[in-house]
Amino acid sequence: MKDDNDIAVMRLDKWLWAARFFKTRALAQKHIGLGRVQVNGSKVKNSKSVCIGDIIELTLDSLPYKIKVKGLNHQRRPAPEARLLYEEDAKTAALREERKQLDRFSRITSAYPDGRPTKRDRRRLDKMKKDVW
Repeated sequence: MKDDNDIAVMRLDKWLWAARFFKTRALAQKHIGLGRVQVNGSKVKNSKSVCIGDIIELTLDSLPYKIKVKGLNHQRRPAPEARLLYEEDAKTAALREERKQLDRFSRITSAYPDGRPTKRDRRRLDKMKKDVW
């Protein structure tokens, strides 16, 4: 009888969970169901089998990922080992970093970059407005 680790294919949701893209398989299944995950350029179901060499494109938090499957692991392992399961496209990684920086800069220039003002901050703002007006 063959062991599960000997099989050369694996369910997509299980692979995404084992590669640490999602915290649970249920989250992976949800994203796949919403069409945020594509394998070799086509939308797939949770039970889609992936094998070494497949290209997976996914969107997490509005950020693109394009990865090539380099290995299969049927158990969730530590992050350094999970990174060995895939190879990321450099162009997509650069695009993602650019988007992260744009998002970070847009938050800095917002009215309240650290969230809502505290009661103390609000009192200072009110005092400043009264003095100016």
